Order: sequence, then structure tokens, then C-alpha cells
Amino acid sequence: MSALRIAEIFGPTIQGEGVLIGEPTVFVRAGGCDYRCSWCDSMHAVDSAFRDQWAPMSAEAIWAEVTRLSGGRPLTVSISGGNPAIQDFGPLIALGRAEGYRFALETQGSIARDWFGALDVLVLSPKPPSSGETPDRAALADCIAAGQGAGQAVLKIVIFDRRDYDWARALAEDWPDLPLYLQPGNPDVDPDSPVAAQDVADRLRWLVDMVTEDRWFRPRVLPQLHVLLWGNLRGV
Repeated sequence: MSALRIAEIFGPTIQGEGVLIGEPTVFVRAGGCDYRCSWCDSMHAVDSAFRDQWAPMSAEAIWAEVTRLSGGRPLTVSISGGNPAIQDFGPLIALGRAEGYRFALETQGSIARDWFGALDVLVLSPKPPSSGETPDRAALADCIAAGQGAGQAVLKIVIFDRRDYDWARALAEDWPDLPLYLQPGNPDVDPDSPVAAQDVADRLRWLVDMVTEDRWFRPRVLPQLHVLLWGNLRGV
């Protein structure tokens, strides 16, 4: 198997968003992505300009670092990016599952992989109009099908404005049985820029008001906990 491109491995810390919010986690962030979202906060794992900072690592080398960080005590390993579905993380997942670790993966749903079914949690995060990208719903459907063997598959959508909100409602209707998580977007993507806590709270309140006024009771609305607690720290 060819080496995996890894932007960073860090933790344990808590998961800052989505279905596993608050859960102790080690993060494996892959390098490389097929999207260029306008508000991306992980360009160090997306843009090939950072390629010289990505480490080529075997699944065994990645696993050695995960077990070192976790002290050999099983927890959740979150594979993110970039888009980790570009690469083959199946062997890494097999190594960890054999040792009792849980695996979550987050992807925009543009590339389906047969090893999605080996995950404990598959987080599909299609990007709304504010991203500047146009998700392929057929590709997303393929990813959902590939993840049928996973312990859980969920949708997580970031909302920046009313257009994003309306888009999320329409897309979610296509998959009514998938748990749905919404979170307000954070436009302050510069890791050196301080986060205004009140602005974060205001965006969350706006989204809460939207779903309650519309009596849309399906989604869970969550904050980006890492932004509230630590601000724009790269990689959290």
C-alpha cells in the first residue's frame, strides 16, 4: 500500500462538533482535498502549497503515533482532512478496530469508499452554497450507500446564511432517515485572529431561532465547541 499523506496527528482532545461533540478523540488529519471551500479553516490540509509539510506515513506508522498519544487506551480516532476519502484508510481502521478503538470519519461526500462500512461513525458534511462548491448528490448517495455497514451515518451541514439554511432543508428531505446536525459557520478562519465570543453566540442563536420558528424539529443544532473554547486554533 502506498504511503498516506498526513497533515497532522494530535490529541487526545475533545471532539468540537457534530454527533460526537465532547468525546475524547485523537485526530488524524489527511492532506489533500478535491474541494476549495471559500471559508475553509483547514487550508494547511487542503492546499497543495502545503504539500511539503505533509508526512508520508504507512498505516502502521500512523497507528504507532495514535497509540502513543492515547497511551494504548482505546478511544475514538477521528479521520478528517482535507478530504480523507481521497486516500485508503481501510488498513488503518482495521489495525485500530482490532485493538478496540472506535473510528469516525468526516468527508463532504464526494468520493465513496468501500471501507466506509468499517467505520463506527461516518459523518457526511455536504457543503452549502456559501462554500462556493456544488455538491454532486449522486456522489453523496453513493457515499451513503457505501456507509450502510457503518455503526452510524449522519449528515452534518454548516450554515452561514439563509440560502445555506434553505439548501440544507431541501437536501435533508432526500435522506429523511439520516440523523441531521446543523452548526453555524465560523467566518473567522485566520488562526491568528481572535474569536469574538458574542459573534459566535449570535450566529448560534440565529440558527436556533430559524429552526424553532420554522418548526423544523428534525435537526440537532450544535455549536462549534472548539471555537467557543479555544478560538481559531489550527487543527482543533
